[in-house]
Amino acid sequence: MQHTIEAARQTRLPMPGFRHVRATALAFGLVATGTGPALADAAKTATGGAVGVASFYGREHHGGPTASGERFDMRAMTAAHRTAPLGSKLKVTNLRNGRTVVVRVNDRGPFVRGRIIDVSRGAAEALGFVGAGLTKVSIQVASRDE
Repeated sequence: MQHTIEAARQTRLPMPGFRHVRATALAFGLVATGTGPALADAAKTATGGAVGVASFYGREHHGGPTASGERFDMRAMTAAHRTAPLGSKLKVTNLRNGRTVVVRVNDRGPFVRGRIIDVSRGAAEALGFVGAGLTKVSIQVASRDE
């Protein structure tokens, strides 16, 4: 698989499986179809939070380093966010089913266009989207007592 991905990069061909992933994301309304900046990128909500697409990461990164210097634990309630301060807590709500979790930011990312947060597998399980891989979420800074 790695050889196939490298060959695609060298020949500037689409990545293997891209059409399937995009078609699946379109079916769930997770990818913007207009021109200009992606509509799925962090749209501000009335409450001061952000709405966009979340993904999760797990086994392939389990035990590896995070931007905060700690080891990644796929079962912990943690997340990667591009700009939130490391150590801050965010309330993430799955807009497809209403489930909410509070995660601690311990890493940077996601580095995939159109996504606003990567949560750990443990948080994804609690949010109920491990099977789907992606979901639409809202993110807010968690209050001190959450």
